[in-house]
This record gives sequence, structure tokens and C-alpha cells, in this order.
Amino acid sequence: MESLELLAYGFSIALEPTNLAFAFLGCLLGTLIGVLPGLGPAGGIAILISVTFSLDPIPAIIMLCSIYYGAMYGGTITSVLVNTPGEAASAITCLEGYEMAKRGRAGAALAIAAIGSFIGGTIATFGLVFVAKPLSTLALRFGPVETFALLVLGLSLIVGLGGASVIRALIAAVLGMMVAMVGIDPNMGYPRFAFGVLELTDGFDLVPVVMGLFGLGEILLNVEKQITGSLAAPMSSLVPTRRDLRDSGAPILRGTAIGFFLGLIPGVNAVIATFASYAAEKRLSRNPAGFGTGMIAGVAGPETANNAHHIAALVPLFTLGVPASATIAIIMGAFMMNGLVPGPFLFIERPDVVWGIIASLYVGNIILLVLNLPLIPVWVSLLRIPYPILFSLILGFIVVGAYSVSNSTFDIGVMAAFGVIGYAAKKLDFPLAPFVLTLVLGGAIERSLRTSLQISGGSFRIFATSPIAATLLAVAAAVAVIALVGGIRAARAGRRSGAKAE
Repeated sequence: MESLELLAYGFSIALEPTNLAFAFLGCLLGTLIGVLPGLGPAGGIAILISVTFSLDPIPAIIMLCSIYYGAMYGGTITSVLVNTPGEAASAITCLEGYEMAKRGRAGAALAIAAIGSFIGGTIATFGLVFVAKPLSTLALRFGPVETFALLVLGLSLIVGLGGASVIRALIAAVLGMMVAMVGIDPNMGYPRFAFGVLELTDGFDLVPVVMGLFGLGEILLNVEKQITGSLAAPMSSLVPTRRDLRDSGAPILRGTAIGFFLGLIPGVNAVIATFASYAAEKRLSRNPAGFGTGMIAGVAGPETANNAHHIAALVPLFTLGVPASATIAIIMGAFMMNGLVPGPFLFIERPDVVWGIIASLYVGNIILLVLNLPLIPVWVSLLRIPYPILFSLILGFIVVGAYSVSNSTFDIGVMAAFGVIGYAAKKLDFPLAPFVLTLVLGGAIERSLRTSLQISGGSFRIFATSPIAATLLAVAAAVAVIALVGGIRAARAGRRSGAKAE
């Protein structure tokens, strides 16, 4: 009952005209970002985070969260209409959605995707309301020892489950930690790893780094490609038939459950949730052979799982202060830039922020449902803009955004350098999520570790004397071992298949 009262308090904040306007703007920009192939929610938020510098914390975070889940639906539009996913989680929608479009049923596919996203997001937000308070209360019992163990577990899940190569993910995580350590030593107060560069004594600012990694990196990657696509069939009515609604009901409910529970686990990204939902629908279907020919259940389930996953992924951030993905890590960075530390104490110190943002998730879902279907022709027309022009505009915005952080050309150089790093990482298949997570969490990991060792007089046994910390570290070790064994087996299987091919 207390959670519902707090949610009502959150609605009183979320429905303020200013916050409502920024939720609307975020949904609009998020959909646009999702429509543009290759940019994605992480890149979009990284580019637009500088826009929120002059805002108060609540409208700033509401806008970024709205961009986050607005991009999820935007990616669906291009998946259905031009067989080009706007972001990775929408890739599975191409299989059925584009086939429906070729049969003149694009409108029904987009309508069901919007309805499923709304239902999945709404139910997942209810789950967030009832899970957040108990988890935050439990997290209040965490000291530095338990906090360090929790952060290690989160990183192990990201490294173990976030990429095809565990070694590459581990290298990315270590590099992110190294970048996070540049600046002033938190205990000694001396500059470290600054190499005499005055601008580095405060460390690397998050905004230029993520703008380079995700924004400029994506631009450099996409200029190599010929991104083309055309609408294969005329738009049909946006009103789904009764049969469409009947065939989509159970997949929407299953997609909600799959997306929500997988979203609670750091490291399990939305791609896994959507593929799991698609596989479940194909297995449970009375006509599994029909999948791949335009089955609406293959659109309803994954799209619902996608939206439910992204709402649930906010639970670890709000309650434990652990981001579940690179995009959430960037949002966490926005919290910190506004003087807010996500985690259990935020529920006590700034309940207006927590519950205002949670309530805005309901508002954003309604805005997306009402806003996007009438604007589909507008989004389609944007795809006709020549990509050299489009990416030039985005590049200009990135440069201005990087400069506006501290009015320094040094930040433009940082952005450019990390843009090259981001481009190289994508070409070499190095995952960026571990890098960003250790960059954001590096300070917290270091502080909790050093505080724990100061308490124990330098003995690592303190991590074994805490039952919670010992359990979390044991799970982290198990995840690492399983991931390494799986990587070794996959490498051996690859070598065997290569040898047979020869």
C-alpha cells in the first residue's frame, strides 16, 4: 500500500507541465533515434545528454529515460517497413514484421507492436513499483564489503554474458577501469595517470567519452556502409483485426514475463529477451512452420519483451545502484552529474526523483502509444534523407555537445579519440558495455574495496566473513568459470568446423 501512495506522489511530479513536456520531447527524440539505423539508444542518449545540462535533475532524467524507451519502439518501425532494425533488439522483428509488410499488413504489425509495447511497459512498471521498495530496504544493509561484492557480480554478468568473447569483454572492462582511475586519488588526494596534463587532473568527463564511443564511433562505422531500404508495400490500415488481437494476446503476456525477469539480471541484454520470446512463441505455436512467413505472434511477443526488459533493467539501477547495460550506465552518469547517487539511499534522500521518474514511465508509455502511430509516415519520410547529410548533422551536434561540457576544445579532442576507439572496438568485435560500466562504476568499486581493506587492516578475509559478500562473490566466480568454459568450447567447435571445411 505504501508503494501505491508513493506512486501517487510520483504522478503529482511527473504530471507537472515541465516534466510532461520533457517526457513528450524525450519520446519524440527517442523514436527518431530508433528510426535511424545504426544509432541506437546508447548513442542517442550519449549525443543528447549535453542538452540536459541546464535542466533540473527530475526533468533531465525523465527526458533521458523517455529517449531510452522511445528508441525501443522507433527501431520497430524500420524493422517492419524496410527490413532494417534501428537497434539490435529489433532485429528479430524483421523476420515476421517485414514479411507482413510485403503482404500489405505493415499497419497491423506496427499497431500490435505499439499495443504490446504499451502493455508490456505498463505491467513491467507495476512490477518495478512493487519490487523497488523491498530491494532498496534490503540494500540499506549493505556495507562497503557487500557493495564491492555486488559490483563485482554485476560486472561478471556483463563480461560473461555480454559478448561472444569473454577475453575481449574482460579486456574492455580492464581498459574502462584504467580510464576511470585517471584523476585525483580519492584517498591520497594526489593526481594519478594525468601525465602532467592539467585537464586530466579531474579525470575524463563521461559525456565526451560516451559521445565518442557511441556517437562518433557509429558514424565512422556507418559511413562505410550503403544503408538503403524502400517500403515494399503500401501502408495498410493501422487498426488490427480481431484475429490479430486474439493471436497476439498470449504472446504479449508471455513476452512481458520473459522481458521483465530477464531485465532484472545485469548482463542479459534486450537482444536475449527478444530472441527468447520469439523462440518461445515458435515452440508454443500450433503452426511453427508458419514462422518466417509473417506470423503476428512473432512480432507481438518480442516487441513486448523488448519494452518490458528495458523497464525492468531500471530496477538494479534504482535499488542497488548497479547499471544493467551500457545505456543504463550512461543514464547513471547523468544521475551523478546532477549530484544524485542511484541506490537505496536515493529513496530516502530524494524520493521525489525516484518516484517522479517511475511515474513518468507510465506517462511515457501512453505518450508513445498516442504519438507514434499517427507519425509513422513522418518517420518513413526521414529515411529518405541522404545519409551523408544526416550523419553530418549528427556529427555537428556531437562536436557542439562535447564542447559545451566545460567550454573546452580539449573535450572535443577526447571525444574524437574515443570515437576512434569506439570504431576500432566495433570493427574488432570488442563489446563496449564492459568498458562503459567500469568507467562509470570504477570509482565506486575502488572506494568500496579500499574502505573494506582499511576496515580489515589489509586482509582479504573480510570478504569471506560476510555471508552476503561471500555468496555474491561465489556466484560471480561461477559465472566467470561458466563463461570461460563456454568460450573455450565454442573456440574448439569453431576450429573443428574450420578443419572439416578444409
